[in-house]
Amino acid sequence: MGVNTTVIDALLAAVASQPDAHEVRLHLAGLLLLEGDATEAARHAGLVLAAIPDHQEAMIVARDAARALGDTDRVKAYERLLGMPATPFPTGAPDSTSRTAQTADGRERMSEGDGATGSGVTDEGPQSPQITLKDVGGMVEVKRRLDSAFLAPLRNPELRDYYGKSLRGGLLLYGPPGCGKTFIARALAGELGASFFSIGLSDVLDMWLGESERRLHEAFEEARRAAPCVLFLDEVDALGRKRSQLRESAGRNVINQLLAELDGVEAANDGVFVLAATNHPWDVDTALRRPGRLDRTVLVLPPDADARAAILTGALDGRPVSGVDVRRLAGRTDGFSGADLVHLCEVASERALQESIDTGRVRPIDTADFDGAAREVAGSTRPWFSVAHGYAIYANDGGQYDDLLAYIRKHRLL
Repeated sequence: MGVNTTVIDALLAAVASQPDAHEVRLHLAGLLLLEGDATEAARHAGLVLAAIPDHQEAMIVARDAARALGDTDRVKAYERLLGMPATPFPTGAPDSTSRTAQTADGRERMSEGDGATGSGVTDEGPQSPQITLKDVGGMVEVKRRLDSAFLAPLRNPELRDYYGKSLRGGLLLYGPPGCGKTFIARALAGELGASFFSIGLSDVLDMWLGESERRLHEAFEEARRAAPCVLFLDEVDALGRKRSQLRESAGRNVINQLLAELDGVEAANDGVFVLAATNHPWDVDTALRRPGRLDRTVLVLPPDADARAAILTGALDGRPVSGVDVRRLAGRTDGFSGADLVHLCEVASERALQESIDTGRVRPIDTADFDGAAREVAGSTRPWFSVAHGYAIYANDGGQYDDLLAYIRKHRLL
């Protein structure tokens, strides 16, 4: 039997409100690994290691996650750090075309077969999203900011030259988790017809001195070669945490490298549209928000009623539904994130499926299923606003959280 999902949800909420609760995060990583989600387990273990590089339990979880993902290089690296003999991989786990190459200091590193290209920072490499901003429900203000910052100057080169508008700089998307920050970044790439690169802490973090900086540099170089493209920095608070909060020099070096890449010290960033997302903007190093870097900030809010209806309609598309009033359901789910709404549809589907199995009679998903699901699924955004409220009042330097404070007051969230 798998781990109760409510336990994982509770731990996710806990680390979202207290990012420095490392032991809680490590427990969450272990549960995710048991559930088969090695990618998320590796990410959370990596966040612990970013704060405490010599945390042995985190190394063990990260090693086990790497083994589940078939990453022999990381498994060997973690076992060296743990003082263990290298564990042979099961036959056939790595791709048969893989080979090992030695770096200058004698460490083995996996490289792909003869056809491999790119930096290898992300396994998927550049993507070409098929969605556009038309596929994004609501978010009128976010779309407007994206249009003025990126789309309008790109589509009107004469006006761009006339007004001297640069294509440099980036946009920081922040807001409660699950509200579509990654989705809108992909939609922007689709709107531009550009490649999409996503970088997270797990793509960059490496235990060897200088290796994280090298991986980050190669990611930017790959994006520059593919320009125009959208470079998405996921959970930028983990990659660019305030240096005053870091105890180790390694984390500071990564932030310094990120600052250098955003400035285009070694190469121009023209045509590289940098979007970053975070649930904790107050933890992002202030230097990253200097003009020319992530100099524009947009609050991504929970979907309004129209957007909720669009999300629910999309989540129910292709499922057998009978008598479900999507508009009424949207009205009942104020404060739900997009992820909450999709989960609500999943739970309603599970209820209909289970009854069909129990009775031997297949039936569509109906209103009663959603009524039952609504008793199990609650909106997840209010705890985030509870934390954000304090920052909006007491750390609102230069009015950077005015829009957040206005939303909290308008909707009487506290």
